[in-house]
Amino acid sequence: MNKPKAIMNWSGGKDSALALHAVLQADKYNVVGLLTTVTEGDGRITMHHVREELLDQQAAAIGLPLVKVRIPTQASMTAYDSLMRHHLAPLAADGVTHAIFGDLFLADLKTYRQQRLAELNLTGVFPLWQQNTAELAQQFVAQGFRAITVCVNEKHLDQSFVGREMDAAFFASLPASVDPCGENGEYHSFVYDGPLFAHPIAVTPGGVERRVLGAANNTFDTAFWFADLHAVPEFA
Repeated sequence: MNKPKAIMNWSGGKDSALALHAVLQADKYNVVGLLTTVTEGDGRITMHHVREELLDQQAAAIGLPLVKVRIPTQASMTAYDSLMRHHLAPLAADGVTHAIFGDLFLADLKTYRQQRLAELNLTGVFPLWQQNTAELAQQFVAQGFRAITVCVNEKHLDQSFVGREMDAAFFASLPASVDPCGENGEYHSFVYDGPLFAHPIAVTPGGVERRVLGAANNTFDTAFWFADLHAVPEFA
């Protein structure tokens, strides 16, 4: 019996890696590709701010085709939804029936995804849903994944947490108020090695920058620390 075709919504970070690994181990779906939003102008993974060339290297090391959804800076939800439909519709027409996400607890976000997917007769798959995040963090390390924090929310973590290797010591050092997996937006990461990858992705650290990001309607803003990562030239 043929397995249903699925697309992985890939951010390049820890939760995406754990979710994809879980799905591949379960062997219930035929994962035919990765889908990632990239911000127009700067050519970086949206929110995580990771360079596009590193995203390309992740997809190559995983061995799956990559679909990039290019979105404007501070795109409205209407524009975002339209762009996602534009990229998902051809996949659905080609037989994709499921979309995989690394979401853990945000019920409103899960409902939103399911509603938008239903418009294209797609079904959401959430392999990490409501799992214990402390245990997931332990699994991440135990399974051999390696990652670096590339963005931290200043409301929850200070500058010292950005650009750090996400090993056991990192997770142990997180404040008690911070979700171990950063599910409340406390931090984002870039995975450069692990069981999904045919080989590690060689990166070198760049600068660290503080940015204040406002909402599209300018009703609020939040400060973030970003660590820039560069591909090592011989691997680029």
